[in-house]
Amino acid sequence: MKENIYTIPVIESFENGGECAFCAMHEKLTQDAIDFMLGNAYMEDDIRMETNRLGFCKNHLEKLYTQQNRLGLSLIMHTHLQDVNKTVKKLLTDVDKSKGGLFKKTAESKTAKIVKQINSLSQSCYICERINNTFDRYVDTFFYLWKKDSDIKNIVKKSKGFCLNHYAVLLQTGEAKLAPADFNEFLDITVPLQIENFQTLEDDLDWFIKKYDYRFVNEPWKNSKDALPRTLKKIQSVDAK
Repeated sequence: MKENIYTIPVIESFENGGECAFCAMHEKLTQDAIDFMLGNAYMEDDIRMETNRLGFCKNHLEKLYTQQNRLGLSLIMHTHLQDVNKTVKKLLTDVDKSKGGLFKKTAESKTAKIVKQINSLSQSCYICERINNTFDRYVDTFFYLWKKDSDIKNIVKKSKGFCLNHYAVLLQTGEAKLAPADFNEFLDITVPLQIENFQTLEDDLDWFIKKYDYRFVNEPWKNSKDALPRTLKKIQSVDAK
C-alpha cells in the first residue's frame, strides 16, 4: 500500500482499532487544531483575520478554554469580539424605526433578517472549517484506496465497523465516487460488518447491565466493562473517556 500524507492517518486509524476509525481521525484532527490554535498561530495576522471573521462554535470554544492558555485565548477573543461588536452595533442600529422598531409585526421581515445575521455570528467556526477540509480528504483517500488497493478491504474486514454518523457519510460518498460494482462490494463487506458489530455491542451492554444484578455479581465481566462508552461512540460519535 503506497503511503502519503493522507493515507497514513487513514491506515493507522484502522490499525489502532476502536469502534470507528473515522471517529479516531476526527478526534486527532480536533486536538491538532486546538494545539495549533493555541500555539503561535494566534499571533499570525492571516490566522487572526480568519478567526476574527469566523469565530468558533460552542464545542470548540469550550475545548479551547479547557486548555488553560487563558492569555492566548483572550488575545484571540479580544480581536474577534471587536469584529462582533462592530457587526452587532451596525445590525441593531439599522432597524427601520419608522416601521415600529425591532419587535413590531410591521418589521418582522427585517427582524428575521437581523436574527439570521446575529445567529450566524455563533454558527461559523474556524476550527470546524480547518478540521472538515482535512477530514473530507481522508474520506476521499479511503475510497481512492478502496478502488486501487485491496489491502484496505482486508483492514476494514478486521475492524469493528463505523459509527452511525460516519457510516452515513461513507454511504453517501461511496455511492457518488465508486463505480456501481465497487460500491456493491463496499456494501457486501460493510453491511454485515455493521450488523455484526452493533449486535455484539448490544450484547456487551446487556451483560454490563446484568452485572449490576446480584444474581450475576460473581460472573466475569467478559467484554462489557467499556460497553457504555463504546455505545456512545457507535451511536453518536461521542468521545466518552
